[in-house]
Amino acid sequence: MKFTKFGKALLMSALSVGVVLSVTSCVQSYTVGYLYVTGTVTAQSSGEGIISGFKIDHNTGFLTPINGLPVSSGGANPGRAVLQVAGRFLYVLNRGVTASGGSNCTTADPCLNSNITQFAVGANGILTPQETFFTQGINPFRIIGDSTGNFLYVLEHDSPVTLANGTIVPSSATNPNKNCGLSLGTGVTTCGDITSFEINQTTGRLQLVVNAQVTSANGTALSYFPVPANPIDFVSSSGYVFTVSGTPTTGDSVFPYTQANGQLNVSQNSSQPLNANQVTAIVSGGTFIYVLDNEPGTTSSSSQILPFTVTANGNGSLSAAIGGAIPDDPTESNPIMLLVESKNKWAYVANQGNLTNPNNAASGIAGYVIDPNTHQLTFLPDEPFGTGAGPQCLVEDPSNQFIYTANFDDSSVTGRSIDENTGDLRNLSGSANRAYSLTGPATWCLVTGRTN
Repeated sequence: MKFTKFGKALLMSALSVGVVLSVTSCVQSYTVGYLYVTGTVTAQSSGEGIISGFKIDHNTGFLTPINGLPVSSGGANPGRAVLQVAGRFLYVLNRGVTASGGSNCTTADPCLNSNITQFAVGANGILTPQETFFTQGINPFRIIGDSTGNFLYVLEHDSPVTLANGTIVPSSATNPNKNCGLSLGTGVTTCGDITSFEINQTTGRLQLVVNAQVTSANGTALSYFPVPANPIDFVSSSGYVFTVSGTPTTGDSVFPYTQANGQLNVSQNSSQPLNANQVTAIVSGGTFIYVLDNEPGTTSSSSQILPFTVTANGNGSLSAAIGGAIPDDPTESNPIMLLVESKNKWAYVANQGNLTNPNNAASGIAGYVIDPNTHQLTFLPDEPFGTGAGPQCLVEDPSNQFIYTANFDDSSVTGRSIDENTGDLRNLSGSANRAYSLTGPATWCLVTGRTN
């Protein structure tokens, strides 16, 4: 077959376009970050949990399992986890199990053998276990890092036991008694605690930070920082650590601490009521502190969001934001996580729901527009957005294009793309609500943009 000069030119142009498109496609399709998921595996002979991992595709948001994962979490019943030191180290809080092997840790039946397991994040997202560290209290259930990346805090439901001779029994003890009564201020009963660690920026090792302000009855320096009884959650924001505690009878309240060099200093002498009785989480989003409340309250929905700002008086008190309580989507319940996306234009709330109760709402993500002037939240037109059953977390990928949840009830990870014009959460690349299977129920998820 012969081609005219024009035909040859046209053919060469077509081939050139094909090559360019091919090269462009290859350039765009790369791993933008890693997504890690902690989870439980009831059939695992060791009794330990696992960490699964995925590569996030920059172009599509699709997930590809990381070779060599999942790995053991280093202990039983893994819950929360954090990435610190620029994503070089991952720390998993393994809550342990009760004497009977259960995962429901209570004051009367505490979990044993809890620990923090450190992992190094290597090439291609591989996780290599490093060392194991132990908290000071009983029943640890939350772990966070401070904004500097130098310190790690663990919230524990029950303080260590102080014996009659003044000896402080460590968290490995089976004695379920609580060390209540250390004074934090007027009417503040302390039974929980925070263990503080300093992070070695080279090795990632954790070093216990001893309390320099509060001592035990015999004058011995405490190895922990007391918090009010019945802690629910805590967050580090605006130079403070805020803990939420309470019961349905007394109401939930927040207590602030200033933080400096791993020391948590009491910044006011009383707890601040939140006008809520079923708080599920406290989270930081932009310039606001959001409290998620699983009750109707002042709104018509089954749950609500209470926004606060940190006052400028220097004692860590919170001021209710203009507009007051924000309703959760009326078709959903049990909000567990709020995320303000990177542009501060939209906010998303993951709702766990309760699939075992037909009278309760199902799982999903509520979406909101953030007013740039008043910062009030109003519903996105197309919300709510679908997710897996029983989401435990909500994260945005490092390229700020995709949202993922890890789900307990159906052992999955689900992903959606963020519409850059409307904030709606769309299916990934036109697919159906994409789900990735996990080996066992998920308990937490986190992402890192460090890929080398």
